[in-house]
Order: sequence, then C-alpha cells, then structure tokens
Amino acid sequence: MEKAENRASIYSGVLKYKNVTKQDAVENLYKVLVAAIMIGAWQAAAMKIDNQLLLPYPLVTAKAFVHCVTDAETVKNILITLQRVLKGFLYALAFGLPLGFLMGFSKLADKLMGGFIDSIRQVPIMAWVPLTIVWFGIGDGPTIFLIAFSGIFPVILNTIQGVRGISKDYFNAARSMGAGRLSIFFNVILPGALPDILTSARIAISAGWMSVI
Repeated sequence: MEKAENRASIYSGVLKYKNVTKQDAVENLYKVLVAAIMIGAWQAAAMKIDNQLLLPYPLVTAKAFVHCVTDAETVKNILITLQRVLKGFLYALAFGLPLGFLMGFSKLADKLMGGFIDSIRQVPIMAWVPLTIVWFGIGDGPTIFLIAFSGIFPVILNTIQGVRGISKDYFNAARSMGAGRLSIFFNVILPGALPDILTSARIAISAGWMSVI
C-alpha cells in the first residue's frame, strides 16, 4: 500500500513538473514570436523609410551594439554610470529605510515629517538641477544626489506601507512573550516589511536609471 502511495505521489510530481515545463516552453515560444514580429516590423519600416539616420536596420543596430559593448571607452563610461547609480541607490536606502520604519511605526513621526516629505516629493526632479550644481559643483555630486533623491521617496512610502501592513496580532504576541522593541523590530517589523522593501528597492533603482541622464 505504501509503495502504491509513493508511486502515486511520484507520478503526481512528475505530472506537475511536466505541466510547469510545458507552460514555460509555451511562454518562451510566445516571447520569441513577439520578438520576431517586432524585428520584422522594424525591418519593414526601415526598408520603407530607407534612411539609416532616422531608422537603421536591425542588423546594423546589432553590429553597433556589439561594437559598443566591446569598446574599452564605452565600457569604461558604462561602469562609471553604474557606479553613480549604485551610490545614489545606496544613499536612498540609507536615508529612506530609517525614515520609513520610523514613520510607519510612530504616528507622531508621521505627523511631524509626513507633510514635509509629501511637499518635497511633488517638486519635479529637473527643478533640483540648478540647486544641485550650486550645492555640489560640477562632477558626480549632482548626479548622485538626483539619483538618490528620485529613489528615496519610493523607499520611504513602500517601507511605511510595509510596516503598517503588519497585523497587530504579531506585535501583541511578541509583547506577550516579553519581546522588547529591538527584538520586535528584527523579528516582526523587518521580516513583515521585507516584501515592500524589496519592491521599493526595485522602483528606486529604476528611478535612478531614469534620472541619471
């Protein structure tokens, strides 16, 4: 009887694996088809326009891409840009996470800083360019500041949402077992808010890439 049950469970697992594999294969096929259709439309449009300056052919673009990623000067500039984005992203996390945890956990802190942060958040990123040049001069300073500035608000808001989304039952259970504030933070707040923090990090890094230009 046990052998029959083991065979049934193995058979069920194999079926599930085959279904997942088949689904992945179908999804990959759709992606390839969409990419082929887009490249075909691109080729047709380039042939109709017949102007390499306005719309080069896909093959010409691919050759230029290979040349760029193998060119030492281009790779050097890409690494410099990556370094700036990474620095700005880390600054956004370093300042945004503590503020998000504080405002999400403390209603008083939210009332004191919420209005100020909301008002600063509404200012367009390009409006800060002249001020950053005055503050930091010409160089990496203004760029890193703008990257951090564009990423800090998603970090703050998503962290607040993550902290407030934790059920009060977890806090009550931790306190009933004698947990202090530090223990509650590391064992309740941080794990509970982690999904929203990861979402905020993804949004912040995307915003940093857009603002690096």
